[in-house]
Amino acid sequence: MLTIFDPLRGMDFGSLLVRLLLSVACGTLIGLERSMKNRPAGFRTHILVCLSGTVAAVTGHYLYLGLNMPADVTRLSGQIITGLGFISAGTIIVTNKKTIKGLTTAAGLWTTGIIGLALGSGFYEGGLLGTALVIAAETGFAKLGIEIRKCPEFSIELLYNEKNSLDQVMRFCKDQHMSIKNLQIHTDAEHGAYSAVLRLSSYKDREMLIDKIRMMSGVISAVEL
Repeated sequence: MLTIFDPLRGMDFGSLLVRLLLSVACGTLIGLERSMKNRPAGFRTHILVCLSGTVAAVTGHYLYLGLNMPADVTRLSGQIITGLGFISAGTIIVTNKKTIKGLTTAAGLWTTGIIGLALGSGFYEGGLLGTALVIAAETGFAKLGIEIRKCPEFSIELLYNEKNSLDQVMRFCKDQHMSIKNLQIHTDAEHGAYSAVLRLSSYKDREMLIDKIRMMSGVISAVEL
């Protein structure tokens, strides 16, 4: 460990102040990126989460070292980690298109809380390095992920009233060099219509594809799931 931090590993007021201020700084740095992207949890939330971890860790150490109580210094930290899981889960949502959003924010919140625990325990090296790596993951690695990520598969729900409409759609998709991963067909005899869900391989312009399918003969509607 770095010897420069050795004078700050005690339980005096100066050490406490440094830990809390570093906690606020680390929470701010991590949360600013989320705020600029208009994510549910901004920098204030990250500050509070990081502070909660720091205060919990400091309190555990104070009970044991300062008051000489027979306390488990890790118990408060363990409870904080469990609670962070509930807070982080609140940022995860499932959209109407059956996609999941908020996982990065949830993971960032959880990690921020653990960084707070590291700072509160006097493990400054781990807290600061962790903060730098989280920021790198949320900024630089995000651009890298966009470059290497392929367009995912997607599904189209098709409603049509002519039996050959589905064949036309499938031929059109194959002409676009797309593969049909899965197909589910249902018949609505009462309304004289048919419905089908096609699981298709990736395509660069989904809106254009769906618009062309809607204009085909017998197709009542086509929507992406």
